[in-house]
Amino acid sequence: MDVQRALQKLAGADPAKIGDLEAVILLDLSGEGGGKWTLRFSDGTTALDEGETESPNMTLSMAASDFAALAQGELNPMAAFMQGKIKISGDMSLAMRLQSLFA
Repeated sequence: MDVQRALQKLAGADPAKIGDLEAVILLDLSGEGGGKWTLRFSDGTTALDEGETESPNMTLSMAASDFAALAQGELNPMAAFMQGKIKISGDMSLAMRLQSLFA
């Protein structure tokens, strides 16, 4: 799975999984296929825009290839975080919610 398909999978998350989540997340992906995307959750919907936002609730930084592996279930998010492959700033609880959207 490439980064674009991984982003589409996340943007098309099941509204039941999104629930009452109200958040803005900045994805900062490095390397081939990388870039910055803003993911917005509001009223059970998801919006994905290329580019960054000024005040996200959380910023998730990682290699684009690791993001794609995460979306495919090939990379354990907790192990990747402990190994320093994923860097999170801001609201850490959002990272746990984001993980459930990939499942």
